[in-house]
Amino acid sequence: MSSPQRQLHFNAFLMCSGHHEAAWRLPESNPFANTDLGHWRDLAQIAERATFDSLFLADGPAVRANPEFRPAGALEPTILLTALAAATSRIGLIATASTTYNEPYNLARRFASLDHVSGGRAGWNIVTTADTASAQNFGLDDRPGHRERYARAAEFVDVSSRLWDSWEDGAELGDKAGGIYADVTRIHRVDYEGRYFRVRGPLNVPRPPQGRPLLVQAGSSQDGRDFAARYAEAIFTAQQTLADGQEFYADMKRRARGLGRDPGQLKILPGIVPVIGSTEAEAHALSDELEELIIPAYGLAQLAKTLEVPPGLLDLDRPLPAEVFGRPLVEGAQSRAQLITDLARRENLTVRQLIGRLGGGRGHRTFTGTPEQVADTIQDWFDRGAADGFNVMPAALPSGLRAFADHVIPIFRRRGLFRTEYTGRTLREHYGLPRPGSQFTPARPRGVPEPVA
Repeated sequence: MSSPQRQLHFNAFLMCSGHHEAAWRLPESNPFANTDLGHWRDLAQIAERATFDSLFLADGPAVRANPEFRPAGALEPTILLTALAAATSRIGLIATASTTYNEPYNLARRFASLDHVSGGRAGWNIVTTADTASAQNFGLDDRPGHRERYARAAEFVDVSSRLWDSWEDGAELGDKAGGIYADVTRIHRVDYEGRYFRVRGPLNVPRPPQGRPLLVQAGSSQDGRDFAARYAEAIFTAQQTLADGQEFYADMKRRARGLGRDPGQLKILPGIVPVIGSTEAEAHALSDELEELIIPAYGLAQLAKTLEVPPGLLDLDRPLPAEVFGRPLVEGAQSRAQLITDLARRENLTVRQLIGRLGGGRGHRTFTGTPEQVADTIQDWFDRGAADGFNVMPAALPSGLRAFADHVIPIFRRRGLFRTEYTGRTLREHYGLPRPGSQFTPARPRGVPEPVA
């Protein structure tokens, strides 16, 4: 009996007017889309009609962009996704939240609440926040070091998992006749004490519908890879070339296998910024229009910030200086800085050209072409061991998402590579992942109540 054909996964990564830094300047764009609930609702419904697995919101606890040149405000994602849960019924809802500037109890409660409100569609994109501005918003002079951020993140996820598990399945009885609301032998203190956190528990929200929200991770440094191999169920990643994508894919599957995990339950989703036209000429015209709207001073400042160099070191019409290539790893976004320097060296780009290449997706792969060409490049990576699906990052919104949904998704359906309708109701079911049981269940001493308060 033949095995079922492997299917693509698609996540819609939504960012106000679009991922291109100049998208808000297009004539048709809403420059105030970042706080317009109607805009977000329309995007979520476009993605759900196309049966995307999930939609995803990035976040950070500081103003990241220079508000002089680009929309910089952002609604808190778990709140926004709670509103979008009411406007949708099937699509997964993934929010970014930092382990560096949150506490496990509060964050575990927020994600459990989102999972309940949405009927089992919540996901958590786990990030360690790398910028100094965020640190200063929380009373610190500078960010913690790269390795320390990941050590805290690991402990954070361990605590959160225990909190989600602290109510076993079936703990709520609702026995009106007997006057018993819950079986207290199935509700557990976690009594966690580690280097960074001390948490008593249990959580004050019953077990989420999915058991635990889907865990997503987006770092590709060595520390990030180690963390993802242990905890992540989906990885949002950035690679510019097929060879780099294949290396990352094979490495992550190998690391997961080495930890005793089923590598098929770790989904690798590289980012792609598709600029789509009905003809190549139309697609390139849109790409050119966006690039012409880039403000060089803004792009230069963002590049210098990522590379952790003074802006004055960079000359728009010269390549990156040698000092950038010969120094140790940055303390911030290590994998992204490495990707950018590799791109600049491989293609011998000037700083101005590099800014143009980064304007669409901050280092994620951009592709300009017809729907068939976009589909072909996605399938090439999928077939050749570089991806289980893609994190779709439209350059302009809503037009780019609508173009992908209306013209690219049908191609994959005809090829038998993507669903024609949802077959599950939860985000875990969309990704083909099991619902985890509570870690407290095997050790529970039946009939012996455990104090929970």
